[in-house]
Amino acid sequence: MEGYKREFIKFLEDAGVLKFGDFTAKSGRKIPYFINAGEIKTGEQISRLGEFYAKAYFDKVGKKRAVLYGPAYKGIPIAVSVAVALAKNGLDVPFFFNRKEEKDHGEGGVFVGYKPQPGEEIVIVEDVVTAGTAIRESMAILSSLEDVKVSATFVMVDRKEKGKTDKSAIAEVGEEYGFPVYSVVDVYDIIEYLEQDEKNKENVDRIKAYLEINGAKA
Repeated sequence: MEGYKREFIKFLEDAGVLKFGDFTAKSGRKIPYFINAGEIKTGEQISRLGEFYAKAYFDKVGKKRAVLYGPAYKGIPIAVSVAVALAKNGLDVPFFFNRKEEKDHGEGGVFVGYKPQPGEEIVIVEDVVTAGTAIRESMAILSSLEDVKVSATFVMVDRKEKGKTDKSAIAEVGEEYGFPVYSVVDVYDIIEYLEQDEKNKENVDRIKAYLEINGAKA
């Protein structure tokens, strides 16, 4: 496993973003671990998170300019931090996010920040993908924009779980909407990281058992 991936997983664990126990995902599945971007609570933490996303962005997209979209609520600080990190590395990109409820006064509307222009490409920045539910919600919201294209999505962790079929949720989203979903790390990176310490055996066993049932077959 690449060094930056190990560093990122340790960062998630130290920040309390990566948790182990019994949780219910947005998809409704009962899961043995949880990724909660809401635990990012300090300036240093959100700055480092943006740097990891920016590294993944440059690795996968290069210096291509796109508009960052952060879905409310957890995607908002992620989009801001990624935009800052990209700018520090020579790529100044605009960003915007949505309101949970459309504003009916002032300038109105459901979006805040940059207004994507016809022909521009949008990159969604999310925390995690389980069954693809959140991305589909974002696509429904973004459908109100005219003549723009979502070109990619970036997430912290690919959970490598089945979506509506035996394929991974990420693969299904890619096929459904025609864009790739990239992650900084995936669940198998997390397993490899945890296996370095015997005290993590119970969590490793629980995650592996969960993936036996819910893991993607392709």
